Amino acid sequence: MSDASDVQQITDANASGRQPVVFIHGLWLLPSSWDRWAALFAEAGYAPVSPGWPDDPDTVAEANAHPEVMAGKSVGQVADHFCDLIGKLDRKPAVIGHSFGGLLTQITAGRGLSAASVAVDPAPFRGVLPLPFSTLRSASPVLGNPANRHRAVPLTYDQFRYAFANAVSEEEAHELYKEFAVPAPGEPLFQGAFANLNPWTEVAVDTENAERGPLLVVSGEKDHTVPHAISHASYERQARNEHAVTEFVEIAGRGHSLTIDSGWQEVAQTALTFVKRFV
Repeated sequence: MSDASDVQQITDANASGRQPVVFIHGLWLLPSSWDRWAALFAEAGYAPVSPGWPDDPDTVAEANAHPEVMAGKSVGQVADHFCDLIGKLDRKPAVIGHSFGGLLTQITAGRGLSAASVAVDPAPFRGVLPLPFSTLRSASPVLGNPANRHRAVPLTYDQFRYAFANAVSEEEAHELYKEFAVPAPGEPLFQGAFANLNPWTEVAVDTENAERGPLLVVSGEKDHTVPHAISHASYERQARNEHAVTEFVEIAGRGHSLTIDSGWQEVAQTALTFVKRFV
């Protein structure tokens, strides 16, 4: 996704006069993973904006052919990139993110830039302590080799099946892998793994900002990558904010692919219903 495309989306959103909603994808996906969500929110009267991480290729094929362009992206760099883009909107947007995008959504909210936020299976931030085995196994394709910190790392089908597509059929898992899976920068996972040991980590969220705005944390019941223990611990940290609404929803029977698989609409509708209450 080129910078020009991101800027054009923002220009279009501003010109529409509609309430913008910004979608932030996580690791191993591209902005196109939000296309159906964007259409649903547009139908509901919002102006969807789905920017890329810095240097995101436009297509899955391009990303798989040139993984090197996705390497070397830190959480702080990506967070600043999204906050800069959001700052170009005429109106404070609702922000919706999945996985590491859910972490970035909370960073954005913590900087007071969001009118409302939905973090779907969000990657943990400093102070979120649970570390289930399934999370370590999901991250092991990257964390297993220290050299991966500076690389972009693809998932094999079996790794994708475990980390994302464990709650769908084998046939659907293959389809999702083919349609959506791309290499991901290793740096954010290493930063996340050591966040609770590093007082200066970029993987930090200001949960107490009075301007944070309403926040919904969504958890997939069967998620291996961000299980209930992590999502709920993130929610509990956020719920200490006395100035803003903080809510938690668990969606039964769903894994980490819940934003892209055949049940995406239930999750999108949950997010839309929450956003509608506030913006």
